[in-house]
Amino acid sequence: MYSIRGVLYLGAFLMVNIYSYAQNSLITNIPNRNTISLNGKWQYIIDPYETGFLDYRFEERNPKDKEAYWNSDIPADKTDKLEHGYSNKNTLYVPGDWNSQDPVFLYYEGTVWYKKSFDFSTSLKNEKVFVHFGAVNYKADVYLNGVKLGMHKGGFTPFNFEVPDTLLKPKNNWLVVKVDNKRMKDEIPTLNTDWWNYGGITRDVNLVLVPDNFIQDYNIQLQKGAYDRPEKTIEGWVKLNAPLKGNVTITIPELNIKNQVAINGDSVPFVLRSKDLKLWSTKSPTLYNVIISTGIDKVEEKIGFRNVEVKGDQVLLNGIRVFFRGICIHEEIPESMRRAYSYKDAVYLLGQAKALNANMLRLAHYPHNENMTRVADSLGFMVWSEIPVYWTIEFGSAEVLAKAQKQLQEMITRDRNRASVIIWSVGNETPPGDKRLAFMSTLAKNAKQLDSTRLVAAALENFGLNGEQVVQDELGKFTDIIAVNQYIGWYGGLPDNCRNVKWAYNPKPMFFSETGAEAVGGLYGDSATRWTEDFQEWYYREQVAMMKRMPPNFLGLSPWLLNDFRSPRRNNPETQEGWNNKGLYDQKGNKKKAFYVLKAYYDDMEKKYDQ
Repeated sequence: MYSIRGVLYLGAFLMVNIYSYAQNSLITNIPNRNTISLNGKWQYIIDPYETGFLDYRFEERNPKDKEAYWNSDIPADKTDKLEHGYSNKNTLYVPGDWNSQDPVFLYYEGTVWYKKSFDFSTSLKNEKVFVHFGAVNYKADVYLNGVKLGMHKGGFTPFNFEVPDTLLKPKNNWLVVKVDNKRMKDEIPTLNTDWWNYGGITRDVNLVLVPDNFIQDYNIQLQKGAYDRPEKTIEGWVKLNAPLKGNVTITIPELNIKNQVAINGDSVPFVLRSKDLKLWSTKSPTLYNVIISTGIDKVEEKIGFRNVEVKGDQVLLNGIRVFFRGICIHEEIPESMRRAYSYKDAVYLLGQAKALNANMLRLAHYPHNENMTRVADSLGFMVWSEIPVYWTIEFGSAEVLAKAQKQLQEMITRDRNRASVIIWSVGNETPPGDKRLAFMSTLAKNAKQLDSTRLVAAALENFGLNGEQVVQDELGKFTDIIAVNQYIGWYGGLPDNCRNVKWAYNPKPMFFSETGAEAVGGLYGDSATRWTEDFQEWYYREQVAMMKRMPPNFLGLSPWLLNDFRSPRRNNPETQEGWNNKGLYDQKGNKKKAFYVLKAYYDDMEKKYDQ
């Protein structure tokens, strides 16, 4: 079972060490709480010089400075001089990135101020109000009615602030968010990435109404190793925002479970048992309605129960060997060149993966929106979820490590009750070195402290040795599987180079976390001509033939990737024009020829492993 003390201790450690992060502890399961949506049209001001934040001496403005953009933009009288204003002439839809909503934002990196006006007629009695953001890319300074609530860094994880009841008014509240998506050397991710830097309030914004003493977080999972017992054991913990003396009741109606445990403090563990529990799997993604109540507060959500483990050189799901028929996905809808965010978007993307006959998703290279993991739960996908520790960051910086730890904590806190998530990844293609090893191994250990029931991985790079492909990265000693990105035949040589490649056996399960080649959708020619669908098809045929010769520890693959996606690094004027075209679906959502090669392989592997 999870150690409550360990989880809370590490969380407290991270909060103390990131002194600039003022948000309150994260509230989980927002979709099933009492909320008031603040989605919709927000007014905005583009502020590349940060005039609304800094004065002409480039110092932060006084909180009461009327020229600060977090303060009212309504003149006191006709003599009042104000040099800023929010207007319905300039609006952006939330949730959504700014890049896709107006051509002026296409390549924009900098500060944009968002303002949402709202009324709050709810009568509060023994209740608290929080404002919760699904994600803002990258730095968010949040103000309500001219008062700063706090700041958050990290473009892909949720955060919330408590709203003092003295701040809320029945009419004409204004919520202002300063959003800054500039890439910085000492941030996570750093300056150099191979994806579009979509800025804005990219996920849902809600006011969350909870009792004074509320259920803040909880964990409920199948006990490790309990999958093959006639009577299944479920265990977990409940964390309240404040101490309570009373009882916590955990109910699973479909299993006739109703268990009451005494609580005298702010947290309590529990154990449940059932002979009727059906395990969650890729073919039968069974979910149960779980209700947790204290008499003061109640939360519920659909949760699946399964066991994932490494045994020898294999990964087992509920005791059965799995083969990952995977695919990498960016959080992007290429047809409209925008960040994906909605339930509809998640159903669309995962429907494409289903058409491929995939059973596993690598959500790269950052935590995707919560709709993705919830839909994955219902459709039976296994999920690899990753923080954006990408390529070369400041591995020697304790402050940067703390930022990565915080994003890891926020990712795990949000999705620890998702049965689909079976792998936490701590990074992608980071270059070997002593500082990097210390940095990355610390993250791997942190992930295990936060959640010992899932696997921990990182996407490594391979290096040839004596004619064999040997993954030499020392970070692999700290991960549960050896995951490697390889592009034999695209970056160096031609696809038939795969015929001479032999992969050395490793006692850990081995996984190809990336492989792929670019092809412009609808461009055809002979198979030797790069950028054509025919070349990409040849590439996949050679890759599949190589994978059929892999050692017995071969776990599967997640090719790069499902859809073509936007990237400022890709500048060939004929074949890229700001696109990375390694998708199996092109920019218009059409299947490329390589799609069918991979699907045929996946169909064969499904028959072999019956999963």
